[in-house]
Amino acid sequence: MPDPGLRERKKRRTRHALIEAAVRLFESKGYAETTLAEIAAAAEVSTRTFFSYFAGKEDVVFFDVRSRVERALAVMATRRPGEPVADLLLRVGEATLAHAGDSPAEEDTRLAMELLEARGRLVMSEPALQARLVQVMFGVQHELAAALLRACPDELDHIDAAAAVGAFVGAAKLAAMSCRDRGEPPEAMWAAARRGCEVAVLGLRALPARTPAGTPPARAANPGRAGEAVGHNPRTEPARS
Repeated sequence: MPDPGLRERKKRRTRHALIEAAVRLFESKGYAETTLAEIAAAAEVSTRTFFSYFAGKEDVVFFDVRSRVERALAVMATRRPGEPVADLLLRVGEATLAHAGDSPAEEDTRLAMELLEARGRLVMSEPALQARLVQVMFGVQHELAAALLRACPDELDHIDAAAAVGAFVGAAKLAAMSCRDRGEPPEAMWAAARRGCEVAVLGLRALPARTPAGTPPARAANPGRAGEAVGHNPRTEPARS
């Protein structure tokens, strides 16, 4: 029986060959004009093999989204005891942007860095991909917000979790795009995404502490200790149930 490690590496190479062939054809021939059969032929595999990896052309373009989401969910599910929400999200950012290791997810991230500019041009030029990106990002943020709320039920309510994830994801993407618009290389965009995560987290540190339902007003007026668990500088605000 073949070594599972070798078999897995072959699958990764085939998957990456399909991605690279697709992006190359989309740029040279056009997204709508490129067929799945042409992508498969360029990667030297059958169309049937293509469908073993991707459901369609849109999934090839956004090939790395699911692996990043899975990494984020794994970090949230293993929140450390007493870990502030802000610190948890910073770990999420580091995990989703990591690209130095040999895991399939990190290999995907390296490939995403290599194709960053080409993919950006492609998405900006294709309305169908723009619509798909919006759909994907809304779904991702909804999933991450639910996971964050599960991880931090004592510090956040559903509004806090949704706002925190929206700010976090949006800050990373827009920071990276600002570098792309200035013609900076992929590494600079990745560094900008990390910095965007940090800027977004600063807002979390200013979030007032949640007060459990039924807390007497005298305690609600001094949320300092609960605030430490969130990882912010508390300020006095009306209690929220």
